[in-house]
Amino acid sequence: MLKPIICIGAILVDELIHASNPIILATAVDASITKTAGGVAHNIAHQLALLDIPVQLISVFGNDSDGDWLKQVCTKAGVLLDASITREGLSGRYSGILNNDGSLFTAFLSNSAVELITPLYLEQQIDLLKTASYLLADANTSIESLQWLLHFSKQTGIPFIIEPVSVPPAMKLKALDLNGLYLITPNEDELPVLCSDKAFLTQLQVDELIHQGVQYIWMHNGKQGSALFNKQHSITLHAPDIEVVDCTGAGDGSLSGFLLGKSLGMNDAACMKLAHTLSAEILQVNGAIVTHLSQQELLDRVPIYYPL
Repeated sequence: MLKPIICIGAILVDELIHASNPIILATAVDASITKTAGGVAHNIAHQLALLDIPVQLISVFGNDSDGDWLKQVCTKAGVLLDASITREGLSGRYSGILNNDGSLFTAFLSNSAVELITPLYLEQQIDLLKTASYLLADANTSIESLQWLLHFSKQTGIPFIIEPVSVPPAMKLKALDLNGLYLITPNEDELPVLCSDKAFLTQLQVDELIHQGVQYIWMHNGKQGSALFNKQHSITLHAPDIEVVDCTGAGDGSLSGFLLGKSLGMNDAACMKLAHTLSAEILQVNGAIVTHLSQQELLDRVPIYYPL
């Protein structure tokens, strides 16, 4: 039986406002609204569970109706919540405004309360953490807890992954001692803020992170695809040419696909193809999760996007 992937970070109510026409500032635009469960750690956990990978989510729920609903969503998907926290107050919320082409115009994040996932709390969950095949945390998690998880990873040999989320939380990662980190997954905007001002080119930024002791840097570049770097080599892969419906969660889905591949014993190149395939499927539906594909159906779609 596979060991669980343990995801640590935010779960949120995702409220997405889809503009029907190009957005014009300071005026009303016709739109539709969708409500789904979101948050980077949740999105990855939820997607993996739907693809038959055992997963635990360590996150924070409010004791409100939204919190009850979010728990139901997780449980229905097969996400285990053995070490999650229920706190007094409102659940977290992500409000995103999308252009009519599906691209993100702006977004607001409130009340995720992930600061409650402290090193002391993680220490109390150590027996569960030791069962993991991979540990993953989004950068909304506190620096102290990220450093604790990295130390725990080095002690146990369980690979630890950090997903930067966006530029503001990624900026605080400069304060981390990244030596021993298995994987970090920035996009082209997040990568520079992880590095010093001296590293002003992508290759210099990658080299700097590798020098700090990061094993893999996986840089996402939207429609251009992605590149996976380590000390020995790099792998680049183009993105499939598709019509985007909603960009929400594409990066989360990509990491879910990569971890699915790793759980199935695939090499790095095959994991990237699977990652891009899942991301492409997410981009073609509303919301951050693909619900219409089984694990085998997803695997069967890889050669459609990437013929041999």
